[in-house]
Amino acid sequence: MRLLYTLAWWLALPLVLARLWLRGRQEPGYRQHWGERLGFYGRQPTTATDTIWLHAVSVGETRAAEPLIDALLAAWPRCRIVLTHMTPTGRATGKALFAKHGARLVQSYLPYDTGAMPASFIRHFAPRICILMETEVWPNLIYQCNRYKVPVVLANARLSQRSLGKAQRLGKLIADAARGITLVAAQTQDDADRVRQLGVRDVVVTGSIKFDVVVPEAALVTGARLRAAIGARAVLLCASTREGEEQLILDAYIRASLPANALLLIVPRHPQRFDEVEKLIAAQGLAVQRRSGLAQDDAVAQGTQVLLGDSMGEMFAYYAACDCAFVGGSLLPLGGQNLIEPAALGKPVLIGPHTFNFALITEQAIAAGGAALVADADALMAQASALLQDPARLSSMGERALAFANQYRGATPRTIAAIKPLLP
Repeated sequence: MRLLYTLAWWLALPLVLARLWLRGRQEPGYRQHWGERLGFYGRQPTTATDTIWLHAVSVGETRAAEPLIDALLAAWPRCRIVLTHMTPTGRATGKALFAKHGARLVQSYLPYDTGAMPASFIRHFAPRICILMETEVWPNLIYQCNRYKVPVVLANARLSQRSLGKAQRLGKLIADAARGITLVAAQTQDDADRVRQLGVRDVVVTGSIKFDVVVPEAALVTGARLRAAIGARAVLLCASTREGEEQLILDAYIRASLPANALLLIVPRHPQRFDEVEKLIAAQGLAVQRRSGLAQDDAVAQGTQVLLGDSMGEMFAYYAACDCAFVGGSLLPLGGQNLIEPAALGKPVLIGPHTFNFALITEQAIAAGGAALVADADALMAQASALLQDPARLSSMGERALAFANQYRGATPRTIAAIKPLLP
């Protein structure tokens, strides 16, 4: 089965590269570092350093990996980390987050899963261990790690019932890959049970590393400046919105009775959609201003109805600047996004009905009183309007959100403890 999978990869490679080039029209990063994706690397450094390989596919996984990366470098002070990604936005996020580690952290794109390319990566970087964040399972990568005796760890692992069904339909291909995973550190007991159904032998429950997130001081400063630029207006943030959601939000916003002069702040999840979303806002006849157009001392115009968050690496700042946060990817059946970040800043959280990627965390946040489920975009605006006009309830819900976020900390040291026997 794996041989057919490998053949399919090689046959599809011209189409994959063509798609990469086309995506590069909107996001130039897709046209850079192709050699890394194809398993071509420069000369091996003359100074040998023990290497920990950690893969974080895109922005969310990269940000979630921050506490783990900091802890790994502290626990193994003679090691370096090679951090791999699949997307330019993930790479840019990693560059911003981990510049503090200097030469101890090297970035690269993950090579395509052809067999030969992951093998080339392993020979070049000689990792002592491979840590895959969340749900990344690549059959040839795992096979080559087993071949070169590199332990494979799936950290902060989550597996929804829907994803389990998809994996099981792939049969022996995924079953063999699952058996090649040395250790899975799962977020919840349900995740652990589903992972075991795939055939992984060693599974432990460590909790979600995302609860261990540390809000950067610089983000708080940026958020305070942005809030000062907005002024004394109520701010509803719609964060990490996905295609199709912005139109629903804008239609509902026009129908809603938000507090006078309230500002709607929309931050699309994917940067290549910034221009598209600006056109959607303007087409509704709403006065829009872009975050990127604000100089340091500029104020958001009083007539601005929608502020478009079109900057990278500032999500914490946007959360810090708002009064109430809706977490996107949840109005449509996309599985939702991480609601821990706004909770960690003490912001009331609203989330749509489609949260299968973060089902337990969402249930816990709602039970704690720090989040509320909304059925659709109109319900989102109604809930936000009620909160923004009730300061006592807004404050109480924010305090409960913060208490919820603090309650579940500790997954990072548990993950490090699980990894230690594999990495002396």
